Amino acid sequence: MNNDGFDGLENSPAGDAANVQNASSSFVWTSQTITLSVILFVAAGLLEVGGGWLVWQTVRENKNWIYAGTGIIALIGYGFVPCLQPTSDFGRVYAVYGGFFIVLAFAWARQFDGYLPDLGDLIGAGIALSGVLVIMLWPR
Repeated sequence: MNNDGFDGLENSPAGDAANVQNASSSFVWTSQTITLSVILFVAAGLLEVGGGWLVWQTVRENKNWIYAGTGIIALIGYGFVPCLQPTSDFGRVYAVYGGFFIVLAFAWARQFDGYLPDLGDLIGAGIALSGVLVIMLWPR
């Protein structure tokens, strides 16, 4: 290693990108990693939707500020959960999470606000979830 802490390509941004590419191309989905990933997507979604809903309750429904504080804590937790995904592809993880978020947002609204998704909501959510599962599980 030289004096500036730079030790060739393997420690450079280009080397990091190459290492990430090599790691992601060697990643293989198993039933265990799929289960873990789905659990993490659901946990992230519950934290994000739930946290957002709690803040919404304070701002839009004049609930106590404890709701907002709890929501903020949940949203902070949401920021960390996707980092636990078994694959290292940031963009793909967040893209796939989007489909789970759509489904969970409708489920949350149904459970806590009595919102009844219509056929268009259900078809759209099904398409979104199907699409992100293709993105997630496509062999690479």
